[in-house]
Amino acid sequence: MDSAALTTVETAKELGLLPEEFDKICEVLGRTPNFTELSVYSVMWSEHCSYKNSIVWLKTLPKEGPHMLAKAGEENAGLVDIGEGLACAFKIESHNHPSAVEPYQGAATGVGGINRDIFTMGARPIAQLNSLRFGDPTTDRTKWLVKGVVKGIGNYGNSFGIPTVGGEVYFDKCYEQNPLVNAFSAGIVEVGGQISAKAQGVGNAVYIVGSSTGRDGIHGAAFASKDLSEDSANDIPSVQVGDPFQEKLLLEATMELAKIGAVKGMQDMGAAGITCSTSEMSAGGGVGMDIDLDKVPTRQDGMEPWEILLSESQERMLVVVDKGREAEVEAIFEKWDIHCEPIGIVTEGPYVRYFWHGEKLAEIPAESLVLGGGAPIYHRETREPAYYAEYQNFDMDLVPCPEDLLSVAKELVRLPNIASKHWVYDQYDSMVGTKNRSTNEASDAAIVNVKGSKRAIAMTVDCNSRYVHADPEVGTMIAVAENARNIVCSGGVPSAITNCLNFGNPYNPEVYWQFVGAIKGMGKACEKFATPVTGGNVSFYNQTQIGNRIEPVFPTPTIAMIGLVEDTKHVTTIPFKAKGDLIYMLGTSRDDISSSQYLVHHHGIEASPVPFFSLEEEYANQEQLKELIRKGVIASAHDVTEGGLFIALLESAMQGDLGFDITTDVEIRPDAYLFGESQSRIVVSVTPENEESFIDLMMLNGVEFDLLGHVTKGAIRVDDEDWGTVSDYAKPYQNALGEVLEG
Repeated sequence: MDSAALTTVETAKELGLLPEEFDKICEVLGRTPNFTELSVYSVMWSEHCSYKNSIVWLKTLPKEGPHMLAKAGEENAGLVDIGEGLACAFKIESHNHPSAVEPYQGAATGVGGINRDIFTMGARPIAQLNSLRFGDPTTDRTKWLVKGVVKGIGNYGNSFGIPTVGGEVYFDKCYEQNPLVNAFSAGIVEVGGQISAKAQGVGNAVYIVGSSTGRDGIHGAAFASKDLSEDSANDIPSVQVGDPFQEKLLLEATMELAKIGAVKGMQDMGAAGITCSTSEMSAGGGVGMDIDLDKVPTRQDGMEPWEILLSESQERMLVVVDKGREAEVEAIFEKWDIHCEPIGIVTEGPYVRYFWHGEKLAEIPAESLVLGGGAPIYHRETREPAYYAEYQNFDMDLVPCPEDLLSVAKELVRLPNIASKHWVYDQYDSMVGTKNRSTNEASDAAIVNVKGSKRAIAMTVDCNSRYVHADPEVGTMIAVAENARNIVCSGGVPSAITNCLNFGNPYNPEVYWQFVGAIKGMGKACEKFATPVTGGNVSFYNQTQIGNRIEPVFPTPTIAMIGLVEDTKHVTTIPFKAKGDLIYMLGTSRDDISSSQYLVHHHGIEASPVPFFSLEEEYANQEQLKELIRKGVIASAHDVTEGGLFIALLESAMQGDLGFDITTDVEIRPDAYLFGESQSRIVVSVTPENEESFIDLMMLNGVEFDLLGHVTKGAIRVDDEDWGTVSDYAKPYQNALGEVLEG
């Protein structure tokens, strides 16, 4: 190898490519790549774009389902049939590292990017959710991150005009330096009216539309594919800058464009910018492209060609236009005052070629760049962490049961992971565009009405990462099950999922063991609930280097699920409805306090296994609840999660300012009965008139159930003891998180 090639090897290393990857590039090209070509490979073969360390396991997930219209990896987002000639496009993605160094823009551009994935398919976004993870809420850093992220999501989403209808916020010290910001969007499109992300038609023009290109976001994909460290603040130029008002114009222009049928391929410019969209669209369509980078509108003088190629400036899309219809397309974008510049042409392929004032800068086979094509695929080493065996040795009998359970209850309602998150959600506009949204009482899933139809879409996002840390396989099964349970409790039928897989460094065998376990659990649960995986996002390297110590975050496979409510009369909400209604629980309470908020925060014990979970029991309980709802015999439903049964009862009581009088099971430890988090339990209320019908249905199917007590006017009684009134708990539950974050 000559000295020039040696220099290129060093350059490749600086760009994040492994020596063997450099050798493979030379083999593919039949020569040594130049700097531009090496830059292209470096971003396309980064973990963020290529999934090179995860694809072998992602391929094992179930992708077939009765409603599937676009399978994982086929298009910009998943697409499922929701009936009456309509389909729902939905997807979730991470923007973790950008949010760690610049929380406002990091979160805002995450929202913008996920919405573009939806409307580039021709689907109009109707709702957003998010899953947020932060460190200790009492520290200055966490307060800064929370306020920046929430403001970024709120300002972008509110200005863009799409309601944020739900989500989750979770706190743990493992996320102190590396927050997780996962954004979800869903949209509606007519079946057959969707736009493909695959380029078609040799000779068709290639346009860049939307904002001008700047230097923001350059090497953003590479930034997302390495560990955070004390020097990560220097990577702030890798964070993009968003403009929600420009995106709103881009949305409306795209909706108009979708109606005229002149588009032969369209894709958002997310990670790796022009590089990614040109190569993926070409490879997907089995064609090539010739791109003139000097024709790309820029907003900064003196930009180098490679900077234009790698820029991740926001609010931009690549559009392939049917030959002869260019004027129609240009007129639409001119109407909306948006850049629409022809920058190239579709070729027979297989190469994507980039030019600068007529000079060819790069020539690369498109297929060699992309996931599922020539991008590297690795099998990484796994090793069970030592803590896993330690957690299994937990003995509940060594944990004393407190005598004063009332004090424990009042302590739990103030915990950041249990208390109301309204301080966060009040900063989001959940009402904008609510011709599409149900705005009645809260339900376990967000319910979005389908305009002009009796149908509705139920959507939810969930993951208890402490459970996944305790047991990756079972914990991820629980994450899928809880999403399904939320949808069923709300009157829906689970349909499909998307995921955002947040883990540490894949080269760490213990982290990769967690990842593999999570995928196995996800696959088993999705098979059981018939909820295929439509796609998603893998985010590795979520950890922080402080000095010589590296701390990965809890493994966090965030699950987002959609379901169909075939008739809105089935929508079921959380609040108890009337004094005197009977309170029942579906499922079985157990002597189990493992991995509960009670065990961690009251007793200070983190080393315990995952709570009890049976996939068969979970499925049977959900099937039973579907029948109860469709027979109209229950008045409310709410699943039992963090904080256990007591918190589920309290949340069911508070909205209507009602209370409850219950009797615990003397065969179960009272703290486990009230605050344990064993799975698959659902609290329902039943009117006295419907009690006989309810019991008859329950007796038919053999699902365990238990009469807990009844709804009161506002008093809370446990085993005939006075536990105060619901208002005693409501104020601390509502205000605790805000007091901590503002303190």
